[in-house]
Amino acid sequence: MARSRVDDGVLTVGRSRVGTAFANTGGVLFSIVMLFPVYWILNTAFKPANEVLALTPTFLPKDPTFANFTSAFKAPLFLADMVNGLIVTLLAVAGSLVVGFLAALAIARFRFYGRKAIILVVLAVQLVPFVSLLIPLFLMLQSVSLTNSLVGVSITYLVLILPYTVWTLRGFISAIPRELDEAALIDGCSRPQVFWRIILPLTGPGLVATSVYGFIQAWNEFIIINTLNSPDKQNLMAWLLQNQTTRGTAWGPLMAGAIITSIPVVIFFLIIQRNIATGLTAGAVKG
Repeated sequence: MARSRVDDGVLTVGRSRVGTAFANTGGVLFSIVMLFPVYWILNTAFKPANEVLALTPTFLPKDPTFANFTSAFKAPLFLADMVNGLIVTLLAVAGSLVVGFLAALAIARFRFYGRKAIILVVLAVQLVPFVSLLIPLFLMLQSVSLTNSLVGVSITYLVLILPYTVWTLRGFISAIPRELDEAALIDGCSRPQVFWRIILPLTGPGLVATSVYGFIQAWNEFIIINTLNSPDKQNLMAWLLQNQTTRGTAWGPLMAGAIITSIPVVIFFLIIQRNIATGLTAGAVKG
């Protein structure tokens, strides 16, 4: 049962000790369940082949080795696919932020015919499985000679990320009071100056939070780039498929490759992590 107490005139309501113990236990169990796959990937990545394929699994490698990581780095097309993935992801994220921000600005700040319809279309597009559009997409890119190219995949990823970017940035821009725009215009600023000096800086945290989602989605995508491009123009997610052959799956190199492919996302997160919390909570409370 919840208890209440008064400290310095402030009433505090909280759980009972039993309720707190149950909540903490549940949180610990949930964390273990969620983190166990990550631990098992790390465990398998440092095991030699004989331990990986042993009938009795071990929770720690008896003879830790870096051979799986070495074989991943020395594998054909590994470095090329890593560079391809970075190029495609950065182009898609940068393009979606520019186009999405301008579209969100128009929707949030201007009144025009069909504005509500555009908002509904943005929401509806997110409900359509992108895989169902794969064949029409392939035919459309083929007609403009963009199949088997990094540019074609970048444009595809841009379109994939764009609806979420527009919808999210619209919320951030709408949270900026219009009075700031009006005050800047009265002080002599033009519309472009209001954009550069008022709206863009205040939307910065939102751009950071949105870029994280776009980066993860583009970096982890597999089906589109594996379908449109040849092996020498794919990303690391498609490269991981090479560890599965007709003779079986090379689990050690596969897990090592999975760890390596997650490093760019971790680095990107660490670079901008200071702005993520601000971006995720900006506009949550409007005063």
